[in-house]
Amino acid sequence: MSLTIVEIKNAKPQTADYRLADSQGLFLYVTTAGGKFWRYRYRIGPKEKTLTLGRYPEMGLVAAREAHYEARKLVSEGKDPALEKQKAKIARIEAAKITFRKLAEEWLADQEPIWSLSNAKRVRHRFERDLYPLFGNHPIGQIESAPILRALRKIEARGSIETAKRVRGYIKSVFRRAKGEGLVEHAILLEIDEIKDALKPARRGSKQPALTEVPETLEFQKAVDRSTSSLTVKLASRLLALTLVRVGVLRTALWSEFEGIDWDNPDAIPNAPIWRIPAGRMKLDVEDKGNPAFGHDVPLPHQAVEVLRALRPLTGGFALLFPNSKSWREPMSDAALSTMYKRMGGGRYKNVMVPHGWRSSFSTIMNERAAELERDGDRIVIDLVLAHVPPGVSASEWSYNRSRYRKPRGTLIQIWADLITHGLDPAQDVVSRYLNGSLEDLQ
Repeated sequence: MSLTIVEIKNAKPQTADYRLADSQGLFLYVTTAGGKFWRYRYRIGPKEKTLTLGRYPEMGLVAAREAHYEARKLVSEGKDPALEKQKAKIARIEAAKITFRKLAEEWLADQEPIWSLSNAKRVRHRFERDLYPLFGNHPIGQIESAPILRALRKIEARGSIETAKRVRGYIKSVFRRAKGEGLVEHAILLEIDEIKDALKPARRGSKQPALTEVPETLEFQKAVDRSTSSLTVKLASRLLALTLVRVGVLRTALWSEFEGIDWDNPDAIPNAPIWRIPAGRMKLDVEDKGNPAFGHDVPLPHQAVEVLRALRPLTGGFALLFPNSKSWREPMSDAALSTMYKRMGGGRYKNVMVPHGWRSSFSTIMNERAAELERDGDRIVIDLVLAHVPPGVSASEWSYNRSRYRKPRGTLIQIWADLITHGLDPAQDVVSRYLNGSLEDLQ
């Protein structure tokens, strides 16, 4: 007959310890001092053993029976529940030594080889500034969602709304690693997902300033050519406008990524020139950066090839197209282009056009063109040119779309290049006049 709650409550200490049986080896052990303990008697082979499950009333009758059931399952599998309990205790002790900082450092070490140096430094700084001081030394298995949200709120308080969203993504990646190693439950990943809804929305009107009329872009580029900025920064601006990549991708571009151009023969017609950007340098979810299928191929219009050939004598001896003026091993600084845009033309382009704005310029101008010509099919090509990966698209699907639309992308980029370079001095003339000190002769 199974025990009842009344019997358990009424069990009083006697002159000797005694037991009250429940069922299938589970019993309540009552000591002379009045202590009540749930125990389970079982056999492993010829040996009879006893396992203490918990103390009453901390462990009630229902919880005791659940613990008893789990222990019986282990016995039926030939496992000793006492030994398994000891292993679990040791595992908990070891897990307590694995802190958020330790897992984060391992994750960073794995990601840094596929990131640019500047991005790796930026991400590490966010961990060291915003996360480690709050819970870096806490065992990762004991961290709940509340301190994570507090850390993100502090970032938001600085006005860094988008940064807070990115940091949440980094945190989730670390916890996904911990989940894979059995250090956390899946529930914490769901909670980190839900934190997204608690963060502030991006501010309206926070899109990058951009010129959206072709004549404006032409006048802007003439101002670039006439500016007193360095020659490589000017060429970087023109290549950015022609290829429509993100600024970080341009800054870290390598000569080895360009194909189909005969550098030794400047008069040779390029054979389907293309810029192959590896996935690791693209703006992607972390898990996609290691997948080659998410790399981005940029068909190069002939004006972009002209820029590259003009640039080749200047930096062709280095790995980077645009090395830093202080060290050829480091890329051009983040601020090089944006500083030029703010200062040139007497500052008239400040808050009017930024480097990233070329992508908005292209999207606006070419979508308007598609609407006027009733070319609805251009819309997907425009997105592919900008390497916009739709949510949920698999690597195979993305690779297929890129291959399928390679020719239309090349055609559209050439149309764009013709529009925004019409009447501009060729890149080689910009170089020659810069070297001769004749900036005033530029159109």
